[in-house]
Amino acid sequence: MKVTVGRNVAKCFVGFVLSIAFVRRWDYNVCMEYCMADVHGHYDLFCRLMDEIGFSDDDRLYVMGDVIEKGPDSIRLAKLLFSMPNVTAIVGNHEHVFLNYYHGLMQQTEDYDEVLDKLKGYFTDGELLDWDIVDQFDALPYYVETDRFIGVHAGLPVRDGILVPPEKTSVNHLVYDRIFKEPDVLPEGGKCVFFGHTPTWYLTGGANEILMYPRDGAPADSRDIADYCKVHLDTDTYLTGVLGCVAVDTCERFYVRRR
Repeated sequence: MKVTVGRNVAKCFVGFVLSIAFVRRWDYNVCMEYCMADVHGHYDLFCRLMDEIGFSDDDRLYVMGDVIEKGPDSIRLAKLLFSMPNVTAIVGNHEHVFLNYYHGLMQQTEDYDEVLDKLKGYFTDGELLDWDIVDQFDALPYYVETDRFIGVHAGLPVRDGILVPPEKTSVNHLVYDRIFKEPDVLPEGGKCVFFGHTPTWYLTGGANEILMYPRDGAPADSRDIADYCKVHLDTDTYLTGVLGCVAVDTCERFYVRRR
C-alpha cells in the first residue's frame, strides 16, 4: 500500500511539473506565434532559443530579415529555416544586398556554375549553398502581414501619425529605414509592427533587450499585442551574443545568450 501511494504521489508531482511547463501554451492558443529578427547566421543560438520556447510543429515563427552574414552559419541556418513549413522569413538589408549581387552576376554570364561558385564565396559556410537555397532566398517576401501584425525588416513610413501600408512602401525603405526605430515615432491605429535592423542598445544606452511600445492609454505590461503600436526586435546578436523573440499571443519576451 505504501508503495502504491508513493507512486501516485510521484505521478501527481510529475503531472504538476508538466502542467507548469506547458501553462504558457495552454493558457492561450494551441498554436503559438513568435517573431524575431537579425539572427545573422547564429545557428546555435537560434536552436537554443527554439528549445527555450518549446517551439513545435503546431507553432509559427516569423523572422523579420537578416538571417545571413556576420555569424558563422548563414547557409546552415537558412537551410534549416527553409526546411520548416511553419517558418516565414522576409528580406532584410543583408539578403537584399546578396540578391542584388546574385542578379548582377546572372546578367554578366550564362556560366551558371561560375555564378554558384562566386555565390558560395559570399558566405563563410558557402560550401553548403546550392541552387535550391538561392532560389528560396530569391522568393522571400519583403514584408509579412497577418490579421494581428505587420512584419518588416527596418520600418514603415508614418505620415500624420498613420502608417503607410507596406505594399505602398519602397523596398529601400522596408530594408534600410532608420527613422521608424525612434521612440517618438508612434503610429496611431493600425496593426502592431514588428521590425529589427537597428540594435536596440542604440536607444537603451546599452541594454540588449526587445523594446515594446504601448499605445496611448494601454497598460505597459499588456498581454494583448493590439495594445502595442510597434515592437523593436534587434538585440545585436552578432556583437552582444543575445538573441530574443516575442510570443505574439502573450507578449512575453524570451532570450538566450552566448555561452
